[in-house]
Amino acid sequence: MKHVLSHTPTVSTAARASGRTTLVAAAVLALSGCASVFLVDNQVQSFARWSDTPATALGAAAVPQPPQLYHFERLPSQRDARAGHEQDQVEALARSALERVGWTLAKAGVASPWRVEAGASTLRLPRAPWEDPWYGPWGGPFGGFGLPGRDYVVTGTGQVIWSPMFMRMDIPYFQRQVSVLIRHAGTGRVVYETRAAHDGRWQSSPALWGAMFDAALQGFPVPPPGVRQVNIELPR
Repeated sequence: MKHVLSHTPTVSTAARASGRTTLVAAAVLALSGCASVFLVDNQVQSFARWSDTPATALGAAAVPQPPQLYHFERLPSQRDARAGHEQDQVEALARSALERVGWTLAKAGVASPWRVEAGASTLRLPRAPWEDPWYGPWGGPFGGFGLPGRDYVVTGTGQVIWSPMFMRMDIPYFQRQVSVLIRHAGTGRVVYETRAAHDGRWQSSPALWGAMFDAALQGFPVPPPGVRQVNIELPR
């Protein structure tokens, strides 16, 4: 671009201004596009053992292809009144993610070959693990008086502003995890296990948890080995 401009001395001021206006408009559009979504980055690990299902007529266990029917099952800790209500919400999100890979929740009284256990957990930290609670305008790594907190604020748009005029305040940080466990109904053997973990400052929402379940089921029913990162973009 610099080479072209150096050989176009006859370009008018109006044309250059118009070009700058176009560039600014493009930058604004790009920034607004970035601001319209947020990224849910997940660390995912999955294990498949379909070979533990009963043998087929050909003498080999087959990877189940959609469509498939399943029922949810719950641990004893997920069955009391309060936990049961929360588990209803977790299973609703897992159900939507499973539908997107071709698995459908069977109606009551309808037999199904699979049992699914869905889980979700949150650990709320007062601040990110790498943040020093004593660092700021009234203290630092070399001593001095300080109060626990931070010396920046986060606006409603997610922008971080450094301001020593504000009293330092902790900004919560969340470590979240979802899991899906699939058992063969006839044998009770676990044939599929997957987990997705996401850390960040986003507040809890159904869309956030739904994205984590989608990430956990990426590659289902034959996932790649090892830990992998799965990014899901969501509208703000």
